[in-house]
Amino acid sequence: MKKIENIELSYLSIDDYQELKKAMIESYIGIPDAFWSERQMESLISRFPEGQVVIKVNNQIAGCALSIMVDYSMVERVHTYKQITGNYTFNTHNPDGDILYGIDVFIKPEFRGLRLGRRLYDYRKELCEKLNLRGVAFGGRIPNYHLYSDKLTPKEYIDKVKKKEIHDPVFNFQISNDFHPAKILKNYLEGDKASNDYAVLLEWDNIYYEEEDLSSTTTIKKIVRLGLIQWQMRAYKNLDELLQQAEFFVDSVSGYRSDFALFPEFFNAPLMAENNHLTESEAIRELAKHTSAIVDKFSKFAISYNINIISGSMPEMVDNILYNVGYLCRRDGSIERYEKLHVTPNEAKVWGMEGGSKIQTFDTDCGKIGILICYDVEFPELGRLLADDGMDILFVPFLTDTQNGYSRVRNCAQARAIENECYVAIAGSVGNLPKVHNMDINYAQSMVFTPCDFAFPTNGVKAEATANSEMILIADVDIDSLRELNKLGTVRNLKDRRTDIYELRKK
Repeated sequence: MKKIENIELSYLSIDDYQELKKAMIESYIGIPDAFWSERQMESLISRFPEGQVVIKVNNQIAGCALSIMVDYSMVERVHTYKQITGNYTFNTHNPDGDILYGIDVFIKPEFRGLRLGRRLYDYRKELCEKLNLRGVAFGGRIPNYHLYSDKLTPKEYIDKVKKKEIHDPVFNFQISNDFHPAKILKNYLEGDKASNDYAVLLEWDNIYYEEEDLSSTTTIKKIVRLGLIQWQMRAYKNLDELLQQAEFFVDSVSGYRSDFALFPEFFNAPLMAENNHLTESEAIRELAKHTSAIVDKFSKFAISYNINIISGSMPEMVDNILYNVGYLCRRDGSIERYEKLHVTPNEAKVWGMEGGSKIQTFDTDCGKIGILICYDVEFPELGRLLADDGMDILFVPFLTDTQNGYSRVRNCAQARAIENECYVAIAGSVGNLPKVHNMDINYAQSMVFTPCDFAFPTNGVKAEATANSEMILIADVDIDSLRELNKLGTVRNLKDRRTDIYELRKK
């Protein structure tokens, strides 16, 4: 090969046709008439010029990629190459389609080994993202299958290629470029004896695809700003004074245009001081009488300050049973309730508290979120169930008295971020309440955790508050980075689960 002076990717022009025809003949040795006519190329270029590109080395065509746009409904059903191209006329091209379908891609033999094919595939992916298409698809040949067809089914052959037990140069290249097999296509390409008349439908999903919703004017935010409130436990004269302090923090995080305000678990515990003469179980039941008023006020804060408020948690009596619950107060005025499922031994023994039974994700204008109260984050099954339901951000209001307890919450919360490929925000209370039994000391360091990969901090910590100091913590999280991690991460904890040998499900 001559010295490479320049490599250029450009749109295919009909002026390139004669050189293109020669390049195709050289690339498809052994396949008769393996080239498109000039009339066919004129039709393809006129219909979809952006989809037809060539890569030139030293101003000489080294490879080419041809594409059309079609509806996914055509792709998901069994089809042949002849059908998808409209009997080779390309009249199946639909400018309003949602899939980029690969018609042809090749690299001349003398230029193979330079990873030029990867550049063509990368261009298709970039075009797919630019046009906001669902993904890229094509029928991939399996040219070595004829050597094994007498003893392996196409599925068995593909499995062995994926396990590197069999080498198939075409299929190996495609899966190395993040395409995944979707189905087997029989009699796909006429005359493809090497593939024994089979092909594999290969797909690449555009994780940035946004389906247009004509029924709604709302959009899901991609950069989400979190406001964590590290609450100081102090004496308050009454509920109004506590709510005044809460509003101060809501105002503060809203002033930084935060999308969420996260309060800690039992942030309203100072109000128990007026009932310190009662037993602990009686005092917390008196505290529960304030919960309804706090939720009502928080909902008004959410609307007036244009922010989604996660109320931490509060005691609540339901049918004479004491629960630890919280409320998501959205900025559109809607309210939803969440429960602590696992009460600690101390909560059960001292307060007579019982665990709830409902676990769910919540839809917001910033995507799906999950909320686990303190001890619940130490049970990995809960985070995984929420992740399976599409959670992007997990919020954990907590209250811990010692560094030991805090470390359990912190370390488990960070594990949830890694294993579920999500963001986790934890917020706790600091300070002391000498006149409140069973709530006298508090330790916290509020934090935002991320997965550990190249798009995130190397230690998985996005932001952290100063330990044991009253403050707010503001952090931006990028939802698109989660989509990319899920698809292209160094490791893929959700995708790589061995669901063939274990499963997790809600009862």
